[in-house]
Amino acid sequence: MLNHNFRQLRIRVDSVELTKAIYQFTQKCPGEHKFGLSSQLYRAAVSIPSNIAEGSARKTNKDFSHFLTMSLGSAFELETQMIVAQLCAIVPEYDYQNLIQRIQVLQKQISAFIDSLQ
Repeated sequence: MLNHNFRQLRIRVDSVELTKAIYQFTQKCPGEHKFGLSSQLYRAAVSIPSNIAEGSARKTNKDFSHFLTMSLGSAFELETQMIVAQLCAIVPEYDYQNLIQRIQVLQKQISAFIDSLQ
C-alpha cells in the first residue's frame, strides 16, 4: 500500500501545472532553440512531477525523500535554464518573472515536504 497518493499531493499537482506552463512557453520559443534549451527546459520540468510520483510508490519515507530531493534538484536545474534563457533573450521578461516565481514557490514547497518526512 502506498504511503502517499501522488495524485493528491499539492507539490505534484503544482509541478504538473508548472510543467504545462513550461511546455506552452517552449512552444513559443524560436525554432532554433527547439532541440536545445527548449528541450532541456521541458525535460527538467517533466522530471519534477515524475520523481514525485515515482517516489510516492516507495515503501519508506527515506526512499520517498530521496526522490523528492531529485525532484528538487530538477526544479533548481529548471530555474538555472530559465536564467540562461533570459540572459540569451529567448524568454520575454513577463514570462521569465512569472515562471521563475512559480519555480521558486515549488522549490519551497518541495523542501518543506522533505522536511516534514524527517
